[in-house]
Amino acid sequence: LQIVRNDITKMHVDAIVNAANHSLLGGGGVDGAIHSAAGPELLEACLKLNGCETGQAKATKGYRLPAKYVIHTVGPVWQGGGRGEKEQLISCYRRSLALAKENGCESVAFPLISAGAYGYPKAEAFSIAEQTIGAFLQENEMRVYLVIFDGAAFLREGKPYREIRDFIKKTYAEEPPKKEKPHAIRPLQKKAAVCEETACFGAALLQREALSLDQALEQMDESFSEMLLRKIDEKGMTDAACYKKANIDRKLFSKIRSDRLYRPSKATALAFAIALELPLDETADLLRKAGFALSHSSKFDIIIEYYIMHGKYDIFEINETLFAFDQCLLGN
Repeated sequence: LQIVRNDITKMHVDAIVNAANHSLLGGGGVDGAIHSAAGPELLEACLKLNGCETGQAKATKGYRLPAKYVIHTVGPVWQGGGRGEKEQLISCYRRSLALAKENGCESVAFPLISAGAYGYPKAEAFSIAEQTIGAFLQENEMRVYLVIFDGAAFLREGKPYREIRDFIKKTYAEEPPKKEKPHAIRPLQKKAAVCEETACFGAALLQREALSLDQALEQMDESFSEMLLRKIDEKGMTDAACYKKANIDRKLFSKIRSDRLYRPSKATALAFAIALELPLDETADLLRKAGFALSHSSKFDIIIEYYIMHGKYDIFEINETLFAFDQCLLGN
């Protein structure tokens, strides 16, 4: 699942989903934009479908769109939340994903269904989309995009992110410990400290000189790939369970498994740490194997640290927060 800012009519995927009305004959917003970009052939095809009920979905070709198919689904009109709107919205995503699977689609792009003219609160609509798509991807292989056209400010407004904002502010405000002034060290103490430091450096230098380059290379530490596979075994997880929980596709995981020296991106390494539910110290170890570290000078790192410290390892929830704060997402 990838959350992107884009115009859905320009997505190069196997299928895009149209937030349609009951007639399927076009309208405003996303519906009108898709009909306009697909050309008159789409309207002709929709005339033969005899409409669509709320929560259901029907498919046509994509015609002049980059996508092969358009999956038309009718979302619920928001009436306060007590008239089955949530169940109907969940059904929209489930039926659309099922149709994409039936048509052999490997990639599909969704708008935020019902969150425009139909008035569904955007933050709630986003969470339903994320959770429903995430559940589908635990059982199926597909690349799914959630396309947000107008930014993510609504997430920060509509969800309880105050605690996370306070955590970021507090962590950013932390200052490094002040170094002791030179005059505070007595001469004898200073001399002893320098001698000890020199002795340690000399010992390390002698040890380094004693090894040839070939010998040093032979003593390389466990690689990222080796540590990851070991951790998967220790957790008693299957490979598939791990990479799906990490929001990683099978092809990338195969590369990591087959290449002992594979160097992942930081987002990929952290995604596996979340999937394995590693505590902060083990997350730092796994990151180091890939050549990275967590830093309090990065909002991205601080948000990850917040979730790990609070024992929250739902990668889709974490990605929702990262998206809300304009950070890159976990996964490949």
